[in-house]
Amino acid sequence: MPPADWTGLPALRYDTRPETVAGLDEFVRGEVAAGRCAVPRGVRSLRIDLALLVAAAKVVRVVPRAIDCATVEQFAAGFMTRIARDRLDPTSPDGWYRATLDAAWRD
Repeated sequence: MPPADWTGLPALRYDTRPETVAGLDEFVRGEVAAGRCAVPRGVRSLRIDLALLVAAAKVVRVVPRAIDCATVEQFAAGFMTRIARDRLDPTSPDGWYRATLDAAWRD
């Protein structure tokens, strides 16, 4: 498991910066609209923090911070794994890193 305090985790380092992968905003909007997320009325964005365990320049584990929306947490974990695949800085030491995904939408 990652440390309890994520503030000291270094940011995930990329060898080549990933392009944005489509689908996150739409998925989150749909989950909020369906009432599966505890998002206050009128909020149109979510920040999803993740801790990633890296070994040999590969993501081996992703732990999303709980945001009271399990489907979005799990989607974000898979989404980040896909973004990071084959793009991590090979000189990064093994260990825990942090990353953030932001989702924003309109009704």
